[in-house]
Amino acid sequence: MPARLNPVEKTVLDDFLARRPDLEATVPTLMRLHDALVRCYDAGGKLLLCGNGGSYADAVHIAGELCKSFERRRPIPADLADRLRTLPFGDALAENLEAGLPAIALGCNGAFKTAVENDSPLRDVAFAQEALALIRPEDVLIAISTSGNARNCRMAMSVAQAVGAAAVSLTGPDGGEMAATASIALRAPGDSTKAVQEAHIALYHTFCALIEAHYFPEMR
Repeated sequence: MPARLNPVEKTVLDDFLARRPDLEATVPTLMRLHDALVRCYDAGGKLLLCGNGGSYADAVHIAGELCKSFERRRPIPADLADRLRTLPFGDALAENLEAGLPAIALGCNGAFKTAVENDSPLRDVAFAQEALALIRPEDVLIAISTSGNARNCRMAMSVAQAVGAAAVSLTGPDGGEMAATASIALRAPGDSTKAVQEAHIALYHTFCALIEAHYFPEMR
């Protein structure tokens, strides 16, 4: 068990291993991703995500888990609550808003995506173009693909690495071309797309729960 985890994070990891002992081999890489996310958020950065089909749905799912409470209470800072209370709806907002960990799924802006697809001579470049507009060196990009060969995800990873951000691949066991060039390559076992995607869910719920526990240790 990695010594660097606090007791709350250790509980999250223990629960993951109890539910999915078949994924124990992924723990060292999962810890590298956790460390990268801590560095990202400590530096004021954000997480960008991309994928296609079911992996696109997973990217949106992950962003949803991070931008609001997942398993734990996320009170907003007291000074922010005080400033809100001087503004319209302030009391209600101060009582009900939750602190977020910034995360954005690429591809959700249909107007932008279709404009790129219509205007650019380069096929599959929309994720890369959106990433270029948003990403900063302190950020992390997670690209999701069961095969590890999604061309548009690979392009987005290239952009992330060019600006100095971490480019993480979440793939099946082979890893494909994405894992070959990733800053961190998280490979899920599985002999079919559905088995890999089921493992992906367990893995991303765990890294979401870990990073939340790092900053917000109090259960709801």
